Amino acid sequence: MSHPTPPRKPTPRALRWLGGAVAVLLCLVVFGLYTVPEFMVMLADQMWACF
Repeated sequence: MSHPTPPRKPTPRALRWLGGAVAVLLCLVVFGLYTVPEFMVMLADQMWACF
């Protein structure tokens, strides 16, 4: 009777790489939103509404 092998845990290097990839993707999405004029107008309106 053989015992099943436990699943391998991701290495810290893999987690660091994955975290970096997620951070880069998030930055690209945010910077991409700044190229949309409607988003910029909405953001400016929301900022002015605070005052």
